[in-house]
This record gives sequence, structure tokens and C-alpha cells, in this order.
Amino acid sequence: MPTIKYRVTQKSRNKKTGPIMVTTSEQKSCPAACPLKNNGCYADSGPLALVWRDVAKVGTDINGLSDKIKTVKDGDIWRHNQAGDLAHNREAIKATHLAAIVKANQGKRGFTYTHHNMAIGDNAHLVRNANRAGFTINLSGNNPDHADELVDLDCGPVVTILPESAQELTTTKTPKGRKIVICPATNGRAKNCQQCKLCAIPHRGFIVGFPAHGISKRKAEAV
Repeated sequence: MPTIKYRVTQKSRNKKTGPIMVTTSEQKSCPAACPLKNNGCYADSGPLALVWRDVAKVGTDINGLSDKIKTVKDGDIWRHNQAGDLAHNREAIKATHLAAIVKANQGKRGFTYTHHNMAIGDNAHLVRNANRAGFTINLSGNNPDHADELVDLDCGPVVTILPESAQELTTTKTPKGRKIVICPATNGRAKNCQQCKLCAIPHRGFIVGFPAHGISKRKAEAV
């Protein structure tokens, strides 16, 4: 994969994240393993879609991204990739990019999500080490069954897509009986990511569930 660019928003105006620093990676960072790629991804529509399309033109490189991460106050959370995924080369996560992010994140509570296939190259090893070093990478499950498979990999915390109706719940379970906590920001138990912080916990004993939402929620539910 050619050099990838990143766009940094120092203080997000997205009510779901809250006023934290967020980043956006180029669309080409998304792996083929993601079933939402061009098929129901929330970032394909609305204001975020406009931001996403402009990253290639106005974004910075990994050095610029690292410098921005260092400006986050120690102990504060920030979200990597409100759209996009971890930089990769033919589906293998780029170790140099991830290492730079992990290093810059020291003392901070950065978190992100990935749909990368952990069976490819050193993906599992890289993600596992990043979580151990304090940069939280949530493995994205397509449904509760898939979430069970991801937990068994023991690479990091897991999140999963749920039906829209799940927003009426507080918790549910996977087929293997693992606890799924419905994202508190979707059912009113938390105002936003800044207040919730569940996805920034690298070693938690439960899965976080996200009910399908947005304009393309029907496609997401189909996944």
C-alpha cells in the first residue's frame, strides 16, 4: 500500500465521541475483510463521508500524526480512526505505522477498532502487543458468533455489531455465554465516548455491542 495519510481533528464536534481528539485514515486503509466496506459503513454518508474523502488531499503522514498524538494530555482518551482502519500492506498491518502510534500514545488512552484479519502475517502479534502497551485496539465482530471467535484469539478486546433493537437493552450474551454490554452512548447511560471510556479499556472482561445505526443501518443489520 502506498503512503497513507491521516486527518486529525483536535477537538471533535461529533456528539457521539464528545470533544476529544479523533483521527481519520484514508479509505484505502480499510481491509477487504470488513463486510461493511462500501456496504453499509456509517462513514459512507453524512458529514463524516465528506471528511473521509478529503483525507488524501489534506491529511498528514505518520510523523505528523505522531506529533499530534503527543499533544494529548496524559490520561486523556482519544480515538484513532473515526473512519478508516490500521494502515496495511496487502492486508498485513504496517508495523512501523502502528509502532509510531503506540509510542506516541504512551501515557494517553488512545483506542481504535479494526476489521483486519488476525490470521494474516503478524497482525495478531502486532495487535496483541499494542494492547499490552496501552494503545487499545478493539477487534470488530460482525455479529455475536464472530465476536466469540475473536475473543478466542486472545489478541485484544472485542466489539460487535448488533440489531438495531438491541439499543433497548443494557446487556445481552453471545452464543458461548459471554457478556455483551450495549454501548452506553447508544441507550442514554453515557453522553459520549469521552464520558463512557469502555472502548479504551484494553483488558476488559466483556464485549461492547453497537446496535446498527445511521442511514445504512439496514445493510449493517444484514451483516
